[in-house]
Amino acid sequence: MHYRKLGNTGLFVSEIGYGSWLTFANQVDLDRAERIIRRALELGINYIDTADVYAKGKAEELLGRVLAGKVRRQDYVLATKVYFPMSDGINDRGLSRKHIFDSIHDSLRRLNEEYIDVYYCHRYDENTPMVETIQAMQDLIRMGKIMHWGVSKWRADQIAEAASKCKANGWIPPAVNQPPYSLLERDIEDRVLPVCEKHGVGTVVYSPLAQGILTGKYSGGTVPEGSRGSIDALNMFMRDRLSDEAILGRVDELRGICNSCGLSVAQLSLAALLQQQGVHSLIVGASSVEQLEENAGASGVQLTQEDLEKIDALFPGPRRLGGRLKRSGSSLSGCAIMRKVSVLGRRPVVHHGGYMTHTAILLRVERDS
Repeated sequence: MHYRKLGNTGLFVSEIGYGSWLTFANQVDLDRAERIIRRALELGINYIDTADVYAKGKAEELLGRVLAGKVRRQDYVLATKVYFPMSDGINDRGLSRKHIFDSIHDSLRRLNEEYIDVYYCHRYDENTPMVETIQAMQDLIRMGKIMHWGVSKWRADQIAEAASKCKANGWIPPAVNQPPYSLLERDIEDRVLPVCEKHGVGTVVYSPLAQGILTGKYSGGTVPEGSRGSIDALNMFMRDRLSDEAILGRVDELRGICNSCGLSVAQLSLAALLQQQGVHSLIVGASSVEQLEENAGASGVQLTQEDLEKIDALFPGPRRLGGRLKRSGSSLSGCAIMRKVSVLGRRPVVHHGGYMTHTAILLRVERDS
């Protein structure tokens, strides 16, 4: 597993993360959840993502039961989120100071944790002043309830405004943005990624396989029994694509590239995103150990320019895959890539001359020229 420095923080996250959206307390029960998380940690995956609203708190509860007393807290980076309604209560929603404080205490209780590593504003709240939300996050950091705060699916101008307000007032800025991003949905390359890069905000993306469309399992419109696409309660975000012959045909064309580089369709789809500067981690929602192991194989893959051009031709986006984002000044921001990472037991070691040391981790950050 390879690791990347998250934006302008000192936090390192695995290139492949694991998320519990649509899986925990839905497709995945306690026994399977324990096997998946255990295997994820063995593979070097250290970023684990959830949210209070996933299965109305049940996903957090299940994850809390899996992690409680079984895994060293130092060995994983835990993220959860706040925004969506958790009841019919008028104040049990949004990003008001009250809801943020109520929600963090509820999440910590469900997760059986003393603190959260990354606490996301799950959406932008038009009804709450941004300053109120930012100040609430500052207080949670000072109280030790959270280590970092972030945003999810915020527009580029909203991210820039938040980062600018923090800089102007000496506040801790958002550490990370979590948008959807896949070969089928590359809109963030236009404005969101460059803005995050400029302000030192990391990018951890969700749905990198478009809920499974980019695994190739739905080739020809076939929907395997037991897959997410076959479950009406879970396929609402992919239903239209299951019958889109044009999209499924382009996914099938990826197989030719896969054959030349020894990857599966899923691995190629993930590896292509990891070539994009400014992207730090891809959250996969594997519902089995086998899927997780396959997805983890995308970490560290270096695709040729020829392969990237072929993928771009099939799934064009605002920016060439592997293209560089504009940098502001000479400071290191955005994506710092860990090269040639090996995991020896629980200790990631990055091989290079001129090391930086930090307790049990020996690291060197390479930056693109």
